Amino acid sequence: MIYLFSTPFGPIRYDWDGVVCRKIELQEEPLNRDKMTLPPHDDPVSVWLESYFRGQVKELPPLQQAATPFQQAMREALQKIPVGSACSYGEIATVLHSSPRGLGQALKANRLPILIPCHRIIAANGLGGFTGGLIWKQRLLRLEGFL
Repeated sequence: MIYLFSTPFGPIRYDWDGVVCRKIELQEEPLNRDKMTLPPHDDPVSVWLESYFRGQVKELPPLQQAATPFQQAMREALQKIPVGSACSYGEIATVLHSSPRGLGQALKANRLPILIPCHRIIAANGLGGFTGGLIWKQRLLRLEGFL
């Protein structure tokens, strides 16, 4: 089932099937809070997102399996980056025995941004890209105390 979650930065859509979170989409348009009210959800994804945006770290909700062994290794590497920190594409690529470009392509395929914190990967000369858009990346890194 697709849910909509309101954040200070705009809405998030996520697919929770009752067992695992399948996908998260960061929306570019902010919610018009005067015209839309969102019912509270008590599923594990909503509970995790509530905690995250309050600055609290919780155990991740159940997530859909990674599509490939490389993507699983990438998830594990990203989850080791502490809140408020970032690593370069090159650093993580070295850990994964990959190239920065290959890592970038795998990050682009991450269907679970924020939960799998691909926003914590930055370029050697700037922020780099982010599927949710650079505004989301900046805001998430600022929320976590990195920027």
